Amino acid sequence: MAAITLCLINQKGGCGKSSTCFHLAGAFAAHGYSVLLVDADPQGSLSQGFLGSDFVENLPASETLAALFDESCFFLDQQLLIRPTGFENISIVPANQHLADYNAPKPATAGMTQFVVREFLEQQDAYDVVLIDCPPNLYQCSWNSMIAAHYVVIPVPPEDFGTQGLRAVHQAIDNARQLNPTLRRLGHLVTRYDKRLLVHRSYEERLRELYREMVLDTIVPEASAFKVALACRQPVEFYSAKSAAAATMRTLVEELVARISQKNKRRTFA
Repeated sequence: MAAITLCLINQKGGCGKSSTCFHLAGAFAAHGYSVLLVDADPQGSLSQGFLGSDFVENLPASETLAALFDESCFFLDQQLLIRPTGFENISIVPANQHLADYNAPKPATAGMTQFVVREFLEQQDAYDVVLIDCPPNLYQCSWNSMIAAHYVVIPVPPEDFGTQGLRAVHQAIDNARQLNPTLRRLGHLVTRYDKRLLVHRSYEERLRELYREMVLDTIVPEASAFKVALACRQPVEFYSAKSAAAATMRTLVEELVARISQKNKRRTFA
């Protein structure tokens, strides 16, 4: 499989973007892929998951994704932004509060700044998969990520607040295609799902009625194994490979790879 870049976007917080990136990285690594994580969220949750809160919060801007947006870091060796996570085949470009200064609204008016993440990733040839974790808004960091990505995955919890903003997300993707014509929707990913709840089953059914094949078959449950593994700063694949949660993430990898293969054959834009 050729190198691919996926960004995970939804303009609502708490829908599972960071945790999905975290555990998905482990599943891709288990399948033999070399993974680069890019934390494009000023909250830095993904970075903290791997590197610890105290370490990440004290990183200077020049050692985080913020350096790509900072003109004073123009001569910085950008390869130094990539850090090992301690897990084989998984590296990360961390982020923290310094990135918030650059996550401005109206990103399409930012000139060449719109392309800094894409230019950075174009220099990376050591990875099979790039996963970008976006903030819970559609400002500059999410916009830059879409300009840099090949595919978009939209995590959606089965509840009102998780689904209400999807139209705006779809519009943002369509707008980003003006600068990145190859950007494609890979699908909506139902997250934080509890099959015991009627409301969750109803929302999943409604989502599939609305978006049909654009909803991924794999569903990410609200499983304690994900939370415990994250608390131990390990993707669930490494923490508990035999758990149902780890099996879910491996299935998700297989479905994503299959969908990418299909889209490359069809060359369609969903």
